[in-house]
This record gives sequence, C-alpha cells and structure tokens, in this order.
Amino acid sequence: MQKIINVLAVASFTVSSAIAASGIYVYVNRDSIIDGIKSQVMGGIGGSALGGGALTGDVGLPIDTQPQPQAVAPVPSGGLGVSQF
Repeated sequence: MQKIINVLAVASFTVSSAIAASGIYVYVNRDSIIDGIKSQVMGGIGGSALGGGALTGDVGLPIDTQPQPQAVAPVPSGGLGVSQF
C-alpha cells in the first residue's frame, strides 16, 4: 500500500512541476508569443481579406464561374392572380 501512495505522490509532483514550468515559460516569453500571434493574425487578414478581394466580391473565381446577378421578372399589373373588386 505504501508503494502505491509513493507512486501517486511522485506522479502528482511531476504533474505539478510540469504545470509550474510551463507557466514560467509562458510568463518569461509572453512578449515574443504575443508578437508571433499578432504577425500571424495580421498576415492572415492582409492576405485574404484586404488583398484577396473578399470585401469587393471578387473571391478569386474565374469570371465565367462567378455568379451573375439575375434579372427579376416584373409583377403583372393584376397582382398575384387575385381578382380586384
């Protein structure tokens, strides 16, 4: 029974040490982590939304495969088939 408790204690210490070490690593390197994430986000935004034409409707499809606006059929003057009184 004592061996099981010792194994659990060592495992608990190992997990706690790993969590503390990863927290210290993130705290020490937080500036470089933030800069890396900012550059990835700005690269993703600049490459797809601003440079790719997502705001203008041009999504990179060839011209003949882009959907063309459809003309709307005029409504008959009599309404929708309901007789007028």
